[in-house]
Amino acid sequence: MKTVADIMTTVPIVVEVPGSRSDAINMMVRNKLTGLPVVRASDGKLMGIVSRRDIFRKFNEDQLSLIMKKDCITITPDKSIVDAAKIFAGRRIHRLPVIEGGKLVGIVTPTDLLKEIMDTKTFMTAEDVIRTTCVTAYEGEPLAYTVAAMRISDVSAVPVLDIKGKLVGILTDRDLFSDQTVDAEAMMRLGIEDSELAGYRNVLPLFYAATDKYISDDTTVRDYMIKDPQTVFKKTPLNDVARIMTQNDFGQLPVHGTKDELVGMIYDVDVLCALTGNSNEQ
Repeated sequence: MKTVADIMTTVPIVVEVPGSRSDAINMMVRNKLTGLPVVRASDGKLMGIVSRRDIFRKFNEDQLSLIMKKDCITITPDKSIVDAAKIFAGRRIHRLPVIEGGKLVGIVTPTDLLKEIMDTKTFMTAEDVIRTTCVTAYEGEPLAYTVAAMRISDVSAVPVLDIKGKLVGILTDRDLFSDQTVDAEAMMRLGIEDSELAGYRNVLPLFYAATDKYISDDTTVRDYMIKDPQTVFKKTPLNDVARIMTQNDFGQLPVHGTKDELVGMIYDVDVLCALTGNSNEQ
């Protein structure tokens, strides 16, 4: 069986403390990432993890040490990929630093494990591993309301329904504002040094999500949702779900039933149950 050492990203990109919110944002933007290990500048010791969502939960805080998650879960390179999958699925986290001899030597993400699953045969299906309550949005509701609901529910994506309850779209935190929009003032407040960097799209939407006053009262979910999103049937094998997620860089997919009705959302960490053997009933 493969080990963490076989699939991890070595020499991971990090941000250092002492440091600031802007340091983390700029590093994420330059490298098109949504989270980073945080290490101590003096000796490289792992101090925590910071994600874009951590930053915007504490948007008024500038010190990175007060924004990051401390005492983060880690793994060693000799552990099996099943051990890693159990941590991801059980804790519902998306970054697992790899530590050896007290030093950070790599990082593993759910995507690394999805690549293993897509090449294997599994009899588990999408409906077997749906494990969270599905938060939905109505296409005609004010965007400001939906953004607040997403933040309160701590979800990064919601399926969008029409007045008859039919799935017509999906809204993720990357879709809140068009790719063509570059707000110089917003970029300056974020501390992003180069607004031409493509990775700004990973953080700019959440700036607006954290500052609702920038969302017009007459803007609706319909204006920014992705229409007719890709879905998976509830009986789709997990290796096929993993393939769709990997090939399209999706972290989640709506799941539909036999009559195309929405039955829930499946996330990348749920698909990892193909390795652990746990279903939503266990």
